[in-house]
Amino acid sequence: MTKNLFACLLMAGTLLLFACNPAAKQEPEAQSTFMKIDGPNLIAPNGEKFFIQGTNLGNWLNPEGYMFGFKKASSARLIDQAFREMVGPDFTNQFWKQFKDNYITREDIRYIRETGMNTIRIPFHYKLFTDEDYMGLSANQDGFQRLDSLVSWCRESEIYLILDMHDAPGGQTGDNIDDSYGYPWLMTSEESQNLFVSIWKKIAEHYQNEPVILGYDLLNEPIATYFVDEDRAKLNAALEPVYKKAVAAIREVDKNHIVMLGGAQWNSNFKVFTDSKFDDKLMYTCHRYWCDTLQANIEDFVHFRDSVNLPMFMGETGENTDEWIGAWTRLMNRNNIGWTYWPYKRMGNPSSMRNIAKPENWDKIIEFTEASRNGFDEIRKARPDQELAKKAMFELIENCKYTNSNVNENYVKAMGMKP
Repeated sequence: MTKNLFACLLMAGTLLLFACNPAAKQEPEAQSTFMKIDGPNLIAPNGEKFFIQGTNLGNWLNPEGYMFGFKKASSARLIDQAFREMVGPDFTNQFWKQFKDNYITREDIRYIRETGMNTIRIPFHYKLFTDEDYMGLSANQDGFQRLDSLVSWCRESEIYLILDMHDAPGGQTGDNIDDSYGYPWLMTSEESQNLFVSIWKKIAEHYQNEPVILGYDLLNEPIATYFVDEDRAKLNAALEPVYKKAVAAIREVDKNHIVMLGGAQWNSNFKVFTDSKFDDKLMYTCHRYWCDTLQANIEDFVHFRDSVNLPMFMGETGENTDEWIGAWTRLMNRNNIGWTYWPYKRMGNPSSMRNIAKPENWDKIIEFTEASRNGFDEIRKARPDQELAKKAMFELIENCKYTNSNVNENYVKAMGMKP
């Protein structure tokens, strides 16, 4: 996409955003500024095929324990609890604000675009759009503030954005990655489904005329593999109806954006879909990690893609050696499956685009999260020196900044990008 074309596209979107009634019926001209679907391909506003190449901003708006080096404190809720027990609620609230302010900034987005990537996937927690306790706030959550800033940075850098609800009400996965309580309650709870639908409708209404957003990834990795066959079958059968509820609500306010549907069992099982074209702007998104790099390892996705004649997008993959990344990228490119690697940035591991240095004394924080904290006496005994703990947390904030993180050059080159 040329710079002039992208500028024209965004100017058209900006004019639409300032319309007197943003919920009014959208004119045909508006449609031309958004990505289209043509069989298995995405088509850019200039009529050319668009192939997704990008990364995931994991850990920023949905903290995950392993990104901090934690095992037991594996989800956002458990990380927050450990921090509050360790250094208190006030310091924890301050930490989360600074974390959100510094983990991803305009400079990170500029760098991603400079490598040659054209798309960013942003995982977010549903609580960012509620008054539930989350990342230092218990009311007036800053979900739109954070996403609005990201949208403006993407617009400036001429890079597309995919919104990914990584943690849904009730939990869609039933494991740490959705910050749930160990079961995909979203599939069985009408209350959770209503909240899920209302949040997506609110997001779609807010961004209905924003062309820098490529689409909405409704649920990340729904329904883990850990449930017994009978229970899993019941959960799988509920997934498509949940998707349909959300898409119907989105279409009440937004007929512009593509909606992305992930398969069950870590975005890998697409047999759960019986009505694959219930909307005219659908595409599908798969995930795959830690396998061989042969055609057989991607053939199930290709077969489903070809059977429905709609685009397939590898929303997550990676966390492997540079050699694996290179071979896997070539495999996806050959099969016309766009990709966003996971993650963009992480601590103490070269399997990402940028590396965050581990703070001094961070092991003391890891030890606290691993210690037995089943009662108040155990919490008091496990608590590390306050000065050292707070200093390590402040150092993490400094280390995660763009200017203080380092490029993993060979990893970036393995994706075919320019470090």
